[in-house]
Amino acid sequence: MAPIGVGSTLPDGQLAWFDESDQLQQVSISSLAAGKKVILFGVPGAFTPTCSMQHVPGFVTQSEELKAKGVDEILLVSVNDPFVMKAWAKSFPDNKHVKFLADGSGTYTKALGLELDLSEKGLGLRSRRFALLADDLKVTVANIEEGGQFTISGAEEILKAL
Repeated sequence: MAPIGVGSTLPDGQLAWFDESDQLQQVSISSLAAGKKVILFGVPGAFTPTCSMQHVPGFVTQSEELKAKGVDEILLVSVNDPFVMKAWAKSFPDNKHVKFLADGSGTYTKALGLELDLSEKGLGLRSRRFALLADDLKVTVANIEEGGQFTISGAEEILKAL
């Protein structure tokens, strides 16, 4: 399947996350994104170096600026189980706006056409690194990285596009 791109509609899918009350929830992308301007960004894995030290921190620290430019939701998705995503979220105590969503089996990542097979590194099926901006489920910006790069999917690039 070709990767999602500009003009595409975000597919619906169920992801898991721990809400503000620390309760495990299943949430649909449509319920989070319909009628809203959202950033959906994906990373290869929780607690991995680039993801934890660069990619996620950029969205956490610039979330207020992104919100001020009209972004309603900032959604992080990774092919990890919800308990790992919960622990990872807690490693960012200053986070107020990024939702850490678990795509445990990679089903949603596959629906986006953004899966990455890292079996040779012992990581299995993961997500390519990406950042999408969508308005009422329509993708307006699709910054999808090649290989292990981190050049176009950061918060700075999305801010430039807003």
